[in-house]
Amino acid sequence: MRIDLHCHSTASDGTDTPAELVRNAAAAGLDVVALTDHDTTRGHAEAIAALPEGLTLVTGAELSCRIDGISMHMLAYLFDPEEAALLAERELVRDDRVPRAKGMIAKLNGLGVPVTWEQVERIAAGGSVGRPHVATALVELGVVPTVSDAFTEEWLADGGRAFVEKHETDPFETIRLVKNAGGVCVFAHPAAAKRGRTVPEARIAELAEAGLDGIEVDHMDHDADARHRLRGLAKDLDLLVTGSSDYHGSRKTVALGAYATDPEVYGEITRRATGAFPVPGTGGA
Repeated sequence: MRIDLHCHSTASDGTDTPAELVRNAAAAGLDVVALTDHDTTRGHAEAIAALPEGLTLVTGAELSCRIDGISMHMLAYLFDPEEAALLAERELVRDDRVPRAKGMIAKLNGLGVPVTWEQVERIAAGGSVGRPHVATALVELGVVPTVSDAFTEEWLADGGRAFVEKHETDPFETIRLVKNAGGVCVFAHPAAAKRGRTVPEARIAELAEAGLDGIEVDHMDHDADARHRLRGLAKDLDLLVTGSSDYHGSRKTVALGAYATDPEVYGEITRRATGAFPVPGTGGA
């Protein structure tokens, strides 16, 4: 089985629609794909309706968190999307994305970059607006050559010149909310240092004690040393190890299925989840 548990669509900051994502996942030879847009489940219904035969969809979201001033992302899988407390928190985070983007635009204007809200809104195309949309605007303007080059201290990285904070949930509260909604929690790309400061291992141990299920180890932003270290940490803390592409369509160079999750780990995630269940494809539209 080929299993990719971290992908984005136009419901947040990917460039494939949810329907295109599942069709492309099947074409890439995947057996299981997870749709984990930022702080939203808006793309799930479209993905399910288009799900090709032979491909299974894991529903989820990538939730924005902050601990000790450090931004982090939590992959939440197979939770009940209608559970009231988690839904309210997702909406609170999502609603803060527009004023945050406008704040970054104002800072960029102050730095002499002529980016506009209309440009960013066009790029987001109705999706949950985020830094990658602002980064894409910088690429369009010729300020940086790639989206990744915008995530530096010079521009949009945490603490960068044009960075603006948004509402982000305490990860201990996120774990509680996801668990109460029947879901499973995996810390996304925990050693992605180029994105900004990373969470110390001692704090990850505390998150494990609070119910964190796993950490994403095999990821494009982790080099071989980071993966080795994270595997050791996961073993010490009895955490599941996942691997994922963090696919964003054409917004990133990584391909669907570039990194994968072991079938036994996937099976354990589905065993632990009670809020929702993987959806088998039946040959969607």
